[in-house]
Amino acid sequence: MCTSIIFSPNDHYFGRNFDYEMSFGQQVVVTPRNYEFKFRKMPTITTHYAMVGISAVRDDYPLYFDAANEKGLGMAGLNYAGNAYYPEKEEGKDNISPFEFIPWILGQCANLDEAKKLIDRIHLVHINFSEKLPLSPLHWLMADKSGKSIVIESDKDGLHVYDNPVGTLTNNPPFPKQLFNLNNYADVSPKMPTNRFSDKVNFDLYSRGLGSHNLPGGMDSESRFVRALFTKSNAPAADNEADNVNNYFHILHAVEQPKGLDEVGPNSFEYTIYSDCTNLEKGLFYYTTYNQRQITEVDMNKEDLEKDDLIIYPIEDKVEFNHEN
Repeated sequence: MCTSIIFSPNDHYFGRNFDYEMSFGQQVVVTPRNYEFKFRKMPTITTHYAMVGISAVRDDYPLYFDAANEKGLGMAGLNYAGNAYYPEKEEGKDNISPFEFIPWILGQCANLDEAKKLIDRIHLVHINFSEKLPLSPLHWLMADKSGKSIVIESDKDGLHVYDNPVGTLTNNPPFPKQLFNLNNYADVSPKMPTNRFSDKVNFDLYSRGLGSHNLPGGMDSESRFVRALFTKSNAPAADNEADNVNNYFHILHAVEQPKGLDEVGPNSFEYTIYSDCTNLEKGLFYYTTYNQRQITEVDMNKEDLEKDDLIIYPIEDKVEFNHEN
């Protein structure tokens, strides 16, 4: 289960919470322009846009969970179990396995318009990375420097591309149902409520924050969708990078999952393993983890983006204290 957003106070910040019950050995990975991307059913791409994000690396191949390229196009894959469907190869289409989807798009497309044209030719085909690494059931949020975003879902009735007017995505149900569910929360507000119940009843506004009393607070994906969007929609916009990045992480942390609250098996709990963010204008990548709350930055522009091998940074995930005495 995960949550992904684009936050646009001035620059555009894209990223996600990654929620799962175990780690995959993920790292921060910068893929430079001349890394050779090999695809199972499509020609190898030898030159492409550079990208940065969180990835597991297997056999020197970056299995990106989420990433953004140097042109400011970002993409994140989120769990979509029970709905995601990947058919067999189809002639006349660009047959791309879901684990290849992020590099295929981010390597060639500078914005959403270019991505939509490429997606028109794509057939997300069922090809596992290996016997030990089967495909994950995913759907994707994609956004660019315009602040706009789209959702891509591969269902049994075909591949769907939805314009996303709210810049938010979690997991099930399918995206159109998530949007419709927002109608149930039209009365939620950061302001104190006005008595619309009855002019014959006097109410004691006993607590601050009563306007958000009906905001859902569960770990489930539908609740997180509403809560993330409400928090993002009311987050302040600053005029500097530090405050905007700080506000961005407060949005994601408002829907993070602590250990112990989402049991997925005997003594097994899903939790927010990491949260990340890319400034799509500047190519600055930030992350926090469950144990490391300090924001860590990786500047893609400081790397040699003409290289042909992956640039990898281990994720900092150690609890640290700032001792003042």
